[in-house]
Amino acid sequence: MGFSKNLQNPLAMGVFLFTLLLPVLVGMLTLKRMRSQADFLVGGRRMGRFAVALSAVSSGRSSWLILGVSGLAYTKGVSAIWAVVGYILVELFQFLFIGVRLRRECGRQNSLTLVDYFASRFGNDLRLRWVGALVMAVFLTAYVSAQFNAAAKSLAEAVQIDTFWALLLSAVLTLAYMLMGGFVAVVYNDMVRAFLMLFALLIFPLVGLFSIGGLDALLLDLRNVDASLVDPCALSFGTMIGYVGIGLGSPGQPHIVTRYISINDEDGLRLAAVIGTIWNVLLAWGAIFIGLIGRGLFSQVESLPQGDPERVYLVLAGHFFGPVLYGLMVGGVFAAILSTADSQLLVVASNVVRDIYECVFCHGKELSEKRRLLLSRLVVLIAGTFAVFAAWYAEDLVFWLVLFAWGGLGAAFGPALIFSLWWSRTAATGVLAGFLVGPAVVIVWKLWLKETTGLYELIPGFLLSSLAVIIFSLVSSKNERNIATF
Repeated sequence: MGFSKNLQNPLAMGVFLFTLLLPVLVGMLTLKRMRSQADFLVGGRRMGRFAVALSAVSSGRSSWLILGVSGLAYTKGVSAIWAVVGYILVELFQFLFIGVRLRRECGRQNSLTLVDYFASRFGNDLRLRWVGALVMAVFLTAYVSAQFNAAAKSLAEAVQIDTFWALLLSAVLTLAYMLMGGFVAVVYNDMVRAFLMLFALLIFPLVGLFSIGGLDALLLDLRNVDASLVDPCALSFGTMIGYVGIGLGSPGQPHIVTRYISINDEDGLRLAAVIGTIWNVLLAWGAIFIGLIGRGLFSQVESLPQGDPERVYLVLAGHFFGPVLYGLMVGGVFAAILSTADSQLLVVASNVVRDIYECVFCHGKELSEKRRLLLSRLVVLIAGTFAVFAAWYAEDLVFWLVLFAWGGLGAAFGPALIFSLWWSRTAATGVLAGFLVGPAVVIVWKLWLKETTGLYELIPGFLLSSLAVIIFSLVSSKNERNIATF
């Protein structure tokens, strides 16, 4: 069952197009708030706790939750819960501890980005700016390209247009509101998308459970297909650890961590932690139940389009809902995709303008806010354009890289961030070693060791990156460690 047929209904198409164009309206409304580079990159550090909570959740999930986790639940059953437990717990910890301390330090040092924090924390170490910005730019540009590619394929099928024009339209819509409203537009759109995703992932399973006769009927259907589908511990120990280990990547994701820097008051992160965790739990619950309901109704994966379990969300949306709600459900997929792409583009812009151009090439020079703001917008446009070309001409390369994006960023920056905030002996050389060792281990493990060990590459990458931070910090000179300030 394709989903384009459903969108041929004028009501469904109208609702779907509304979800696409709403972000541009939000960008227009927030345009007047863009007076400085800080406004464009972190909302002038004036964002409210509710906005930060929902934006952090929305930007961190992308289509991985709606399509990926639901597809995993279709394949693995109840044991898919281990894929969401890790990041929910880690992000609760981030809000309460990492976020609070990071916001305090960035406010004190006037840091606007994660790389800016690291460099300022260690006496404006230029090595950290160059290497940190490079690692982020490589992984995030690939990530954005993949998001655009996924959006284009879905949009092409949804409205029956050529994939190239769908890719161009997805990018234009995203860049339009980003260039107008910057971080503020991104955050407010993330809030809208968070509600849209919550609606889709709550209403969907409730309607599905009601239609098939309740939870007991669903469990009976799943047992009839395969008894292991209702066993939460059906996975091997290594696979279970690998799923839980997904959460280790969260502290190193700059598009998530930036949300903590943007809040108007560090104490507000405690309430944001409650809001964000509730949202994370509800979204994860919905995605898992969609997969389970899909397996109960379509027991053989061959009954899904192209035999792809990740299409179960779209198939069930057409199965259960009329035109208006179906348009919203399909719009939820685009909400998830673009809420990650826009956040990552903004990080790339901040790396180039703030971390490299302003703090390296123009260090000591006075730049007007008008010029900073113009350059930030220009880099967003250039990075977005490059991501479009990469998505179109280098699809295989992009998707090869994006397999490592979450793990590579998590292993590179997560350990370095945690140690720099809590261990007074952390040195710049140790942080630099973490930046390099983490991604290298992730790539090597993925290519040559994952198949034999069955262990998700982020886990050894995170552990060895942590070890590198410790060892190289200990062997660094006392003078280098003393540069660091709390």
